[in-house]
Amino acid sequence: MRFEDANYIVCSFDARRDDIRVYWKGANRLSYGGFAALAAALKAQGRQLRFAMNGGMFETDLSPVGLFIEDGQQRHRADLRDGASNFHLKPNGVFYAGDGAAGVMETSRFLAIGPKARYATQSGPMLVIDGRIHPKIHATGTSAKIRNGVGVREGGLVIFAISEQPVTFYAFARLFRDALNCPNALFLDGSISSLFAPNLQRADALSPIGPIIGVSAPLAQ
Repeated sequence: MRFEDANYIVCSFDARRDDIRVYWKGANRLSYGGFAALAAALKAQGRQLRFAMNGGMFETDLSPVGLFIEDGQQRHRADLRDGASNFHLKPNGVFYAGDGAAGVMETSRFLAIGPKARYATQSGPMLVIDGRIHPKIHATGTSAKIRNGVGVREGGLVIFAISEQPVTFYAFARLFRDALNCPNALFLDGSISSLFAPNLQRADALSPIGPIIGVSAPLAQ
């Protein structure tokens, strides 16, 4: 879709029907590092990777920067520190999914009252918070990058977006609020933003990545 002066690829899934999960390491306890390795691992389990996107910021060893929950188990603790990075531009947030539900919530709120999520990944900053753009994201900002993020509408419609041109934080936040109607949305990353969408003939492999958000389905018989 086109919004204002930029093009975006937008993919949406229904948390009530679609299998949305977060991934980090395979059975060998090594980071997948990219979509090809994850797709191969799922195929060996009789499943097809329908969609994937880098799912949050990561360290040099590909470990998550913040909270990471997989199959109901916390694999990495939340990061509540202050800092100069985009991740630490508070409030940051958590994307969670599983058991027919999904959402985006500020990190502190998620930790205090959030659901017992089966899958979750922390990133930052929040782009949209209860219908308002993050207070520290300003229309005058000039830094433009390829960016990707996720928002959730009422009813569990999960919407992922990645820009096809460099965009500012403000433009990206407005995409989720004004064009995609997401009352809450979370920035996942910039510059290394990557997308796997076979039906769009898209399979990015820009660089090794850490956490991955993926949607899979049983292989066709």
